[in-house]
Amino acid sequence: MQKEIKKTWYFPQSPEEVWEYLTNPELIELWLAKTDFKPIAGNRFQFTNSCDGGDRKPHFTFCKVLEIVPCKLLSYSWQKGVSEDAITLDSVVTWTLTGKDGGTQLHLQHNGFYLLEDVMAHTNGWNGCLNKIIALINTASHATSNA
Repeated sequence: MQKEIKKTWYFPQSPEEVWEYLTNPELIELWLAKTDFKPIAGNRFQFTNSCDGGDRKPHFTFCKVLEIVPCKLLSYSWQKGVSEDAITLDSVVTWTLTGKDGGTQLHLQHNGFYLLEDVMAHTNGWNGCLNKIIALINTASHATSNA
């Protein structure tokens, strides 16, 4: 049976500000991994050394932008493996942003899991990554308000 991750976070910042952390490669590298992401439907990209733990071995996630609606929706395939020919996980990540209470509700849905171990590992990984976004965006907002 297929399993999925569903998580929701609230940011006091606007959808446009949160969107930057999901689509700007320089910002993505601060919270997730080195990437060649471009916010264009059909674009193929990859993450290298993503939130995979402390073994320090190269980890790759091969992706393709499936759908993009600026500041509202970003969906991409998420295939993990040592190469594109040796995929061990084939799944889909979808981010949905909704303006709410003067800020942004950010919803993550990551589906395509069959092993409970993959769900648990990716849930922990996404929690860690989102904690980094929260810290980064709060630091940036604090620096802007003090400027």
